[in-house]
Amino acid sequence: MEAITSSYIAAFLLGLFSTVHCIAMCGSVIGALTLSLPKEIRENQSKMFPYVLNYNLGRLFSYGSAGAIVGLLSSPLVNINGHQVLQYLSLVVMIAMGLYLAGWFPKFARMERMGAPIWRWLQPIGQKLLPVRTRSQALFLGVIWGWLPCGLVYSALAVAATAGDPVKASLVMLAFGAGTLPAVMGAGLFTGILSAMARVKHLRQVAGVLIIAMALATTFWPMTMDHGADNGEQTDHSSHQHHSM
Repeated sequence: MEAITSSYIAAFLLGLFSTVHCIAMCGSVIGALTLSLPKEIRENQSKMFPYVLNYNLGRLFSYGSAGAIVGLLSSPLVNINGHQVLQYLSLVVMIAMGLYLAGWFPKFARMERMGAPIWRWLQPIGQKLLPVRTRSQALFLGVIWGWLPCGLVYSALAVAATAGDPVKASLVMLAFGAGTLPAVMGAGLFTGILSAMARVKHLRQVAGVLIIAMALATTFWPMTMDHGADNGEQTDHSSHQHHSM
């Protein structure tokens, strides 16, 4: 229970700490989607909000679906005591993501090529939904957008894989998506201001360091707790034996 809770926390914080990356990458996407809306909607934030919300609900649906797929694929490994291997793999990926976000490991961007084949298939479908005229169009376009190749999403999927269960892995990805909502929703409503913030180098470095610290904490803290619990159980068992003698 402790391990899966830490996975939810790690995924949420990964999304939250990666605000500058989300704005830089997804901000331009949602900015373009927002500009595709009719002028009377763009100029009224109360009218624009439901469209921006639907874009993101669609995106989160795709994240949850991807998490379920990864959880299904990783479950056999977890069932044969491979959970710790997945934890360490997740740690490595998140540290690499933190270094990349801070600008210290640019080669991590190559990881985004993994999803290119899927995106080449989905992109033409998304283009057919433009320009957006209805909220249902916005929702379906968000579903397509959720499969855009992104190293940050792949880092979250590495965390989801440690769940070893489709439902739990899906929830991990939804927690990650929830962490990205403030940045991406904000970018849709206040594109200019937030895009300028995303270009500030020191903010990106701080975000990268926070991700690395979070990855280390959420990986090793549950292990420490489990070790302490095991020692406690052994002590109780020994005391019981001594009392019996």
